[in-house]
Amino acid sequence: MGVSIKTSQGNGRSRRVRRHSPMSEINVTPMVDVMLVLLIIFMVAAPLLQVGVPIELPEAKGKQLESSEEPLAISVKADGSVYIGETPVQLDEIAVKLKAIAKNGYDERIYVRGDKGVAYGIVMRVMGRISAGGFKKLSFVTEAEEGG
Repeated sequence: MGVSIKTSQGNGRSRRVRRHSPMSEINVTPMVDVMLVLLIIFMVAAPLLQVGVPIELPEAKGKQLESSEEPLAISVKADGSVYIGETPVQLDEIAVKLKAIAKNGYDERIYVRGDKGVAYGIVMRVMGRISAGGFKKLSFVTEAEEGG
């Protein structure tokens, strides 16, 4: 059963009830949908944002460095090839290329990523070239050791 109630004013006229009044609430469903899609996109894309060429890093215990800047990474692959970011470089050109790339000059932090199958001497030669170029803030990149 449906009942409509008409209100009357003192002069006997009925007052017209508005059926479509403006909505005073924010509809958050579309915003939540968009945010969930963005969350999924970033979760899928985050592992793909690794710096440099793909190498198999050694495992070690240690504290993770906190940095808000984009790191300047040098990678040494198992075959001994050296890369700055994703660009291959010769061993003797490392210092020159780093000076051209470094935004903070010699205070730029440089991350050295050495494959766990590369010879220790090759990584030390790369570190020597970086140090000879005037850069003193060097850090090694490793995977976190299992169990701690």
